Amino acid sequence: MRFAVIQFPGSNCDVDLLHAIRDGVGEQAEYVSHTENSLEGFDGVLLPGGFSYGDYLRSGAIARFSNIMSEVQRFAEEGKPVFGTCNGFQILVEAGLLPGALQRNRDLHFICKSVQLTVENSQTKFTSLYEQGEQLTIPIAHGEGSYYCDPETLQELKDNNQIVFTYASENPNGSVENIAGVINKQGNVLGMMPHPERATEDLLGSSDGLRFFQSMIKNFAKETVNV
Repeated sequence: MRFAVIQFPGSNCDVDLLHAIRDGVGEQAEYVSHTENSLEGFDGVLLPGGFSYGDYLRSGAIARFSNIMSEVQRFAEEGKPVFGTCNGFQILVEAGLLPGALQRNRDLHFICKSVQLTVENSQTKFTSLYEQGEQLTIPIAHGEGSYYCDPETLQELKDNNQIVFTYASENPNGSVENIAGVINKQGNVLGMMPHPERATEDLLGSSDGLRFFQSMIKNFAKETVNV
């Protein structure tokens, strides 16, 4: 598979995602500027963490209007894999590709540390190599990572099993229902605040994130055959 790692002004986790794809799972990945208008030739899209446009207005609020986002929207509609971590998650929410919103952390402090996550849904194409209820060690690094949605949306997320990851040992940012990551109804767009790309090798403190990318390759690669 060939993945596009989108670079926005202020992205700083693009290298991590490129490394996770190229060296972690042995697939192709290339940087694509936010100014581009085409994702022709790519099979999946990755939106990295960072501080796109300096997080002015709201995190992801300006990046959502970048040229490339119309193509990301097309990928989502066509059922191709779209993944956003941290700022990438914020951009997907601002673009309406995922429900809810990301707010300032409960204590209004930037948080950077490893946390424990619980796999709430192991039946997605991004999590099939995990066990249901398995706990993972994945780092976070954000100032606006408190996930919020209204009660009606929360019930819909639960009814459709769209809550994929929750914070296990603590709720570091005040997210509703401890939510750390959600997926769209179609099952091909996933966003999460933690950084699985920073947990692909034991040398980094955890390799629990590697199976996230392995799951993605395993399940989406067969859909690109003969396409």
